Amino acid sequence: MSSVAAPVAAPVKAPVVALDRISKAYENKIAVQDLSLQIEPGTMFGLLGPNGSGKTSTIRMMIGITMPDSGSITLFGKPYERASLTRVGYLPEERGLYKKMKVMEQLIFMGQLRGLEPAVASRRAHDWCERMQILDAAQKKTEELSKGMQQKIQFIATLMHDPDLIVMDEPFSGLDPVNTSLLQDTLVELKKTGKAILFSTHRMDQVEKLCDAICLIHRGHAVLSGGMREVKSRYERDRVVINFEGDASFLQHPAIKSFKDYGGQVEIQLHPHADAQDLLRAAANATIYRFELMEPSLEEIFIRTVGEKIDA
Repeated sequence: MSSVAAPVAAPVKAPVVALDRISKAYENKIAVQDLSLQIEPGTMFGLLGPNGSGKTSTIRMMIGITMPDSGSITLFGKPYERASLTRVGYLPEERGLYKKMKVMEQLIFMGQLRGLEPAVASRRAHDWCERMQILDAAQKKTEELSKGMQQKIQFIATLMHDPDLIVMDEPFSGLDPVNTSLLQDTLVELKKTGKAILFSTHRMDQVEKLCDAICLIHRGHAVLSGGMREVKSRYERDRVVINFEGDASFLQHPAIKSFKDYGGQVEIQLHPHADAQDLLRAAANATIYRFELMEPSLEEIFIRTVGEKIDA
């Protein structure tokens, strides 16, 4: 009798970084309390929260700039050790470039600081400048460049040593839409190669578009976390966008909690458990070009969650 081999289970990938109930206080202020999260390889992770919520404190502990008062951090499957930082790329919110140095000299220098041989650093700096469309500025001094160009230089410096964990604090600050798109596309490509990417930003639309998972921090606590689809599935579809002409009397329908009328397009928030189809029937006297029932945006979820915590 022939035997059938049991299927081999796919190996479980360890998280690139894991925070287990970490806390941090400065004098009498609690910056982070009992926070846990983990970031898997090949994942884009959004760390969100209002100003002063503990995002930067969390990032600083994650990469060893400061140590937690309690709890534990593992990096690449091991307890935190400084040698692991060779596999981390960090773009801080406060930028730091040498204004008098030429772009190429500066990138080669930064590559060497991260352990690259000069020839390797030079080659990678050239390739990245070409990729980021700033090769023409490579021999200019940093102070001669726009804020957006300087931001791209810092972006390159963060990635030159091919890190496995990329941590970016407000990475799109100062960039126009074209360059924002260029950096976003680059991060998506890096994610597809297995890099773990964490970024903190106030731009909820960017998080919603790019991130696989999020953690929303408020007053040092995680108040909302999980995969993006799973988080959004917790909220019912209570938003309706209608493009129409003619009779707008349907906007007085009792199912409507609030609305914003932009003239020809109206954005509506329904009362909980309201019947959107009943609203559609009520709008029959108008000419309807679009009637779309939508889930709440991440920005709305953010406002609701933080607002509830403030009111509590």
